Amino acid sequence: MLTRDTFQEELKNAIRSGDDVRKRTLRMLLTSIKIAEVERREPLDETELLTLIQKEAKTRREAIEEAKRADRQDLITSAEDELTVLQNYLPQPLKPEELEDLAHQAIEEVEASGPESMGKVMKVLMPRVQGRTDGKTVSTLVQQLLSNR
Repeated sequence: MLTRDTFQEELKNAIRSGDDVRKRTLRMLLTSIKIAEVERREPLDETELLTLIQKEAKTRREAIEEAKRADRQDLITSAEDELTVLQNYLPQPLKPEELEDLAHQAIEEVEASGPESMGKVMKVLMPRVQGRTDGKTVSTLVQQLLSNR
């Protein structure tokens, strides 16, 4: 189970082992957690922590794209290293077949008849795939499946 204490212990281990990338990434993550907890005025639960880690991972992916456009290999390497550390704390991504099966189940569950039912399907499906795939991929798949109905 992920908690703030888990990340603090991981940070201590990274400091002891001299792993600078892991240390830097965990410090950044702990700062984000602290900011979120101050805003909410209560500790984050595991789901909220996963959402926060996903947000940070998405930021790293965007940074990689920007660095590629600017042809900055140093920034690309740094962001990729940080992304690798963050991905260690995220659940294993869904395979396309698994995602499609879950999407079909959600469509059947809400008895979707066409593209106008997309919101209902997404409302059922997103909690099931939380942290294992991004919303854009899910949305595209659901659109394709519903347009075929």
